[in-house]
Amino acid sequence: MGDSSTQYIHLIHHLIEECLLFNMSREECMEALSKHANILPVITSTVWKELEKENKEFFQAYNKKEGSTTRSNNSKESEIEITRQRVDKLLLDSSFPKDKNSN
Repeated sequence: MGDSSTQYIHLIHHLIEECLLFNMSREECMEALSKHANILPVITSTVWKELEKENKEFFQAYNKKEGSTTRSNNSKESEIEITRQRVDKLLLDSSFPKDKNSN
C-alpha cells in the first residue's frame, strides 16, 4: 500500500475515533464522513470493520452501550454539528483535500 493510501486510512481511522467519542453508530459515522469529508461510506465501513476485528472487546462494550443509550434530537444534532466541525478541522490540518477528485 502506498504512503498516501496509508495516510488516508489513518485519517479515516482518526475520524472514526472522533465519531466514537460522540457515541455515533457505524451508520451515523458513515453518513457524517460521507457528507462532511467526502469519504465513501464503503471505505468508512471497511475501516470500521477492521477496527472491530482488532478491538473486539471494546466494540462489544461500545455496541452494548450504544444500544442502551437514548439521546434527544437536540443533543444528537449538537453532537453531529461538533463532529462536523472537528472533521472539517482535521481535514484542513491534513494533507488531503476534502474532495480527492478535485485534483
